[in-house]
Amino acid sequence: MTQSIPRICIAMGDPAGIGAELLAKLLARVDLMERACVSVVGDRRVLAEGESVASTRSDMPPVGLAEVGRASAGRPVFIDLHHLDPRTLRRGEASAAGGAFAMRNFREALLLAKSGNIDGILFTPLNKLALKQAGNPYPDEIRWAAGVLDWQGPCSEYNRLDDLWNARVTSHEPLREVPGMLTRERIAAAIDATAATLKATGVPRPRIAVAGLNPHAGEGGLFGREEIDVIAPAVEEGRRRGHAVDGPFPADTIWIKARRGDYDAVLSMYHDQGQIALKLLGFERGVTILGGLPVPIATPAHGTAYDIAGRGIADPSATIKAFETLVALCSGRLARAAA
Repeated sequence: MTQSIPRICIAMGDPAGIGAELLAKLLARVDLMERACVSVVGDRRVLAEGESVASTRSDMPPVGLAEVGRASAGRPVFIDLHHLDPRTLRRGEASAAGGAFAMRNFREALLLAKSGNIDGILFTPLNKLALKQAGNPYPDEIRWAAGVLDWQGPCSEYNRLDDLWNARVTSHEPLREVPGMLTRERIAAAIDATAATLKATGVPRPRIAVAGLNPHAGEGGLFGREEIDVIAPAVEEGRRRGHAVDGPFPADTIWIKARRGDYDAVLSMYHDQGQIALKLLGFERGVTILGGLPVPIATPAHGTAYDIAGRGIADPSATIKAFETLVALCSGRLARAAA
């Protein structure tokens, strides 16, 4: 019989932030746990601390990595690597130990996906400094994930706020390098990938607005020619490929069009061009999706929130949205595979 309930692995993130508290609150949602076969990978002592902060309790049988298949809808299991005593860490601070904890959990989840034992991965917030202290050779988690998965194809981060998406042509790059990284081919490929990602979540014909790079989208070449020479031709190529795509639009007004419902997604040229707007619109509900990889991966778009760790006030809304988005992505893949 074809698998219809997605198998999702939740990798515990940075242990010094709010991740364990968020995970505890997510696991307490029985209605959500019934929508997937959930396994959690991490250290039960770290989760217990999060449950204490969140005033929740979960009853998950311990299993080994080879027993992840014991998870069933509504009955999560816990893969206890027993590799971090939370008493050895200072809450609210980045550390090599915390980064190594998160990297080990994420790596094991990626390997489970690579071997075909799970369909999707959710991870609680990571801290890039802690990952770097722990030896991460990449500037961000998506390129590290691609390395573990031996994935050579294109991949990118996407952000989702309710029904509004943000995609990027470049992501974690120094701003001074962005103009030289923009090519017609790269932008056209980003349009393709954005349309494919939204279609995978049930948007039949995504409407995409493409941002310019320069102030006022270049003002006809007065403030730069990237819009004329690179971005506009890429938009035309996107239309030739059958996409509902417009632009380039000035970045300071494009989100007004998107927020009022004219578009489903904004394709920005660099990280902060979209992130500032989307986080301002709904920081507590945003979701980050690592798209283009062989396995769907999602996480709340906010960070580790070291400043409120241990206070019991962390809002799980983005974590819940990330879980729901991941279930939708995985379910769509399973349905297409069964068709």
